[in-house]
Order: sequence, then structure tokens, then C-alpha cells
Amino acid sequence: MGDWGKRCKLNAQTARLEAMLNPTQMTPQQVRHLLVRTGFTPTQAEVDKLVGKSAQQAVDGIIAAAFAAKPKYPAPAFVSQPPPIPANQLKTVDERQEQRRAQIAEGVELKAWWLREMLETPTPLAERMVLFWHNHFATSQQKVVSSQAMWRQHQLFRSHALGSFASLLHGIAKDPAMLVYLDAANSRRESPNENFAREVMELFTLGEATQGGGYNEQDIKEVARAFTGWSVDRDNFSYKFRAPAHDIFSKTVLGKVGFFNGDDVLNIMLAQAACGEFIVGKLWKEFVSPAPTTEDTAEIKRIAKRFASSGYAIDAALADLFSTDAFWADSNRGSLIKSPVDLVVGSVRQFGFSYSDVMPFVLKTAQLGQNLLMPPNVKGWPGYTDWINATTLLERKSFTQQLFRSVEPVANQAMNPAIGRTARFKVGKAEATMALDADTFLKPYGGRADGVPNDVSKNVLADVLLASAATQNIANGTVGLAYLRTLTLDPAYQLK
Repeated sequence: MGDWGKRCKLNAQTARLEAMLNPTQMTPQQVRHLLVRTGFTPTQAEVDKLVGKSAQQAVDGIIAAAFAAKPKYPAPAFVSQPPPIPANQLKTVDERQEQRRAQIAEGVELKAWWLREMLETPTPLAERMVLFWHNHFATSQQKVVSSQAMWRQHQLFRSHALGSFASLLHGIAKDPAMLVYLDAANSRRESPNENFAREVMELFTLGEATQGGGYNEQDIKEVARAFTGWSVDRDNFSYKFRAPAHDIFSKTVLGKVGFFNGDDVLNIMLAQAACGEFIVGKLWKEFVSPAPTTEDTAEIKRIAKRFASSGYAIDAALADLFSTDAFWADSNRGSLIKSPVDLVVGSVRQFGFSYSDVMPFVLKTAQLGQNLLMPPNVKGWPGYTDWINATTLLERKSFTQQLFRSVEPVANQAMNPAIGRTARFKVGKAEATMALDADTFLKPYGGRADGVPNDVSKNVLADVLLASAATQNIANGTVGLAYLRTLTLDPAYQLK
């Protein structure tokens, strides 16, 4: 994802040395907090590697690894195939329906590929940032109906995940999947697409006009004129500029006057203080706390200035965020709610479940409200408390219960039946063989698969699995795997 090393040296005397870095020698709980927030719930081995190191060392290492990250698995097969024939060139309804079914199947293949990357990646921050940008620049395959276009957009997010937000913004504004999703591909000077212009300003760069975005309806109309002619070549689904459709006349955008095109107005937006503050504010809510205080807002403005002055280097903004007192504050522990992806991926990773197929997990995240490649609308998944209601909380508990039930010993089995035990985990029509070595997981905490944990083990397991104090008691005599399963049913397990 770029040359992190050079930028790390460049920033060494600025952001990370000037910021308050806590702690200087991390405890297991502090390491776990860092890894949960910057990735997915970690294994004990991942925690052990960082215990005793300073926050600065750990943050630099995490960001460096994510910046240079590459996918673990080869691309899905459909990526290298010729693009499908445009739908308007197909002669029959049956041909069009068959092509749509094929596109949907390829989209599912892409979801499975991505979820496997999240489950097995050694650089989880990279995957978290790809997911963050997928939500920020929300696009749905359901409308785009081009798996190859969605793949190319996904690669755009990967290539800029921790790189330049400015480059990512310019790239996404010319991305065919985005142009189709926001109905901008047919925008022409006689009828500019104001929807695309509005979303670029409100959702991608400046935030809502009424909340400090600093623009008005006339600015939106002028920006829409600048984007006319930005289109898609339907033969190969690539970006195409259609000069005859572009409005070449003078425009006034945010007080600037000129013969602007789309790239020009994006640069004008990037020059606004509101842009850096909007992006850093979203990153703050993703990684630090859901409701920034007045003091937090001052920190967001400070980091935003650095962000803009660095040329919108995302890695520099993250380094600043992870170095704030607010990030490490005890009051912010457990203040965020796990997304369905956090819950599913984190649970499988932390406990060390093995599996034969990722498809049940793809379907489970969708059931829980986060269907990859299909956010609910252009605003993406709202997150935070929207993840949880009476129904979804029960479904979330049902997931971990099913996960552990699939490998729990049954009555009358031989002693230690959980070790190496395999079973089936089924969601819809998808099914996977699951296995968990419970003794290996429990041993570092003084537990056994067939034993009742003592008070010390109970306290340690609560610290390991819960981001805040447990809210429910577990019945005395609960054994091994059943104890773990019951602990995951506590509402505090849904927090991070």
C-alpha cells in the first residue's frame, strides 16, 4: 500500500513525537484494546508479542504492516475473464436474466474472498480500512450489477487504504461502479446530475451543509456542472470522459471562480478546513469514541490540520488518532459496538476456530445487518447503536451460541471430547466443518475444556473476552467450553 518507511521518517519529528503517547510499557489489557480497535479481536499470541512495548512502537509497527499489506489469496477467477456483454446487447430476457444471475454469483464469490482475507490476514488494520472506505464511499452491487466493476473499486480502496485520501477521492469520483451507483454516468451539460455533486460534498468530503460543510444549494449546482461528461464505457465498464457532454463555461464553487472540471472542484473541496475535519471526525468515531466531547473536537481539529498539511496522508492521521489520550482513556473502553463483521470475524479469529468454508460467515454477517458489497444506501451502514436492537441482540447471541454448540461435547462422550472435536456450522444453505482445540485456548488462562474455571481464571477470561465489566452471572459449575459460550452471551461481549 505504498512506501510507509519514508513517510514514517518524515513524520517522526512531528505527529507521533508531539502527541501524548500512552502507555510506555503496555499491559496485556492495553495491548488487547489497541488490537481490538485497530483490527479484529486478537489471539493471545498476538497480544503477547506487544506486551511491554511502548504504544509508539506498537502503533508504528501496526501501521507500517498495514501500509505494505498485500492480499493473502489470489483474486477470484472471474476477475481475469473478459467483461460480460453489455445487457442492452443481449437479445432475450432469458439471456439478461442468466447474466444477472452470473453477476450475483460472482459478487458472492468476491464477498467470500474478502471475508477470508479478514479472517486470516496478518495485517487486520489494512482490512479494517478497506471496510471503512467501502462504507464511506458506499456502493452496492445490487444496483451496479457488475462484479468486475465492484472488484476494481475494491482494489482502489486497497491501494489507497492508508495512503492519500486526495488520490482516493479523485479515483472514486471516476470509478465506474460509483458513477453508475449515483446515476452520474449520464450527466451532461443540458441536465447536470446534482445528486452526484451533493453526495460528493455531503458524504465524501465536507459533511452536511448545516453542520459546518460551508456550502449551499448553488454550490451543488455549480459542482454538478463541473462533473458533466464524466461517464462509463459500457463495453468494458471503464471510465470515459465525454467531452461534448461537459459544461465548459465558468463556474463559481465555494467562492472560487473558473472554468472548472471535476478534478478542479475536488481540489477546491480538499482545500477546505471542513474536509479534513469531516474525515478525521469519521475516523475518530470509528476508532476512538462514538460521541466526541468538546475536548475531543479540539483534538479532531488539530489532527485535521496535520492531515491536510501532510497531503491527506491517511496513515499520518491514524498515527495521530492512536496516540491521543482519548484513544487510551479508560472511559472510552467498551464505548464502541462491534459491527457484524467485527463480531463474526473477531470471534472466529480469537478462539482459533478452524473451518472448511467461509460462506456461512458471509451469510451470517448479512443476517446480522452487514451484507458486504450491499450497504443499505449511499450513506452506508450507520453503525454504533443502529447495530443493536432487541432482535439483532438475540441474533448476535444466537451466533456465538451456535458457534460453540457446534463444537461442544455432548452427553456421555469420553473424557476430553472437545479436544480436536469437529462439527457442522450451518447458515442457510451454506455449511462448514468447524473445529476448536479448547484446551489450547484455555491453557494460558488456567482453564481446561473439561474443568470448571477457578476464580482467577474467571477474572482473566472476563478481561480477555469483555471490553467492560460483565453484566450477567454465570452459574457455578459451568465447565470449559460451556463457560466460554456463556461468557460470549453477556451484552458486554458486543462492545469493543
